[in-house]
Amino acid sequence: MFRLALKMLFGDSAKYLMLVFGVMFATFLMTQQSSVFCGLMRWTTAILKNAPAPIWVVETEVRQVNQTIAMRDTDLGRVRSCEGVEWAMPLYSGGQNVRLENGSLTVVQLLGIDSTTFAGAPTRMIEGSIGALRQPNAVIVDDLALSRLSPDPKTPLKMGDTFEINDQEARIVGICKAMRSFTGGPFIWTTYERALSYSPPQRKMLSAILVSPSEGRDAESVAASIEKQTGLKAFTNSGFQTSERDFNTATMFWYVKNTGIPISFGTTVLVGFIVGVAISCQTFYLFVLDNLKHYGALKAMGASNSKLCMMLLSQVTVVGLVGYGIGLALASLFGLAAIKNTQPPFYMPDVIPFAVLGVIIFICALASLLGILRVSLLDAAVVFRG
Repeated sequence: MFRLALKMLFGDSAKYLMLVFGVMFATFLMTQQSSVFCGLMRWTTAILKNAPAPIWVVETEVRQVNQTIAMRDTDLGRVRSCEGVEWAMPLYSGGQNVRLENGSLTVVQLLGIDSTTFAGAPTRMIEGSIGALRQPNAVIVDDLALSRLSPDPKTPLKMGDTFEINDQEARIVGICKAMRSFTGGPFIWTTYERALSYSPPQRKMLSAILVSPSEGRDAESVAASIEKQTGLKAFTNSGFQTSERDFNTATMFWYVKNTGIPISFGTTVLVGFIVGVAISCQTFYLFVLDNLKHYGALKAMGASNSKLCMMLLSQVTVVGLVGYGIGLALASLFGLAAIKNTQPPFYMPDVIPFAVLGVIIFICALASLLGILRVSLLDAAVVFRG
């Protein structure tokens, strides 16, 4: 019966290809858009990956990592005095203007880190060393900055080149790999004191405090202790955990709640689902109608409704697996191209393929249900009619 079902399916190549296309299109669109959405959400937490620290202490009203509300310098000493804190170091974070040789301006994400411990320094160096930041006017840039800060993209910057940050010279002493920021600008590291000199002066300049818990203490309990003793907000940097104290999770949900990004991507995913349902259900139902005489002949020869239903299910299963496989492969190829070109953001966690597979199974089940109902009500005598 299975072989006969496949012969019937492959025999009508036009409808078979249309069924595969419908499932493939739905799979590709839902997987691609979900992965781009996840990639975009990862970009919103780029600072946490590029300036790693177990605990981030920020001003009380801060709700996500890209929101900068400066604190007083004395808050650093208060945090260092808290129980369970091994070390606490200042961090400056802010967008600054870089003037290129042709006179144009580019916005960068400037990070100022402690010049003694280098807490918050990049972890993946390509050239140079972190210690070189102690040199005059020294900065470390990510690989994106090499082309973005060059007046001619065909001749990117290199070690030793200089540019201006707010009319002050900056010299490249290191190049690193870093995650792209949500705003799309490159990251630049320098010492905390030099970052303050590059930035317009304000009464309060301390953006955040990077903290490491003492040995044997977990970040969650130390963060809670810091909040209790200082009144500041302390987040853990554990990487998308369910805890409400995790800075990654708080940042991601802030963007989900306060921007139109989820609605935009969700609408596209919904369109993919609707198109998949419409094409699959309609085409498979037409396929069943075109083959009613064959099903009627099998029924007249003694085939039960259950066997005919198994034939329909096997046909839909083959179509679903082939379409899902092709759609997932196309989405993966798109992701490889996006990662190579750094645009658009693309991140496919393990849950996405399985979630899309569940949706495809639902679409195939719905399509097969219409055919099963039609075949179950089929009169075997239809085979003898003209």
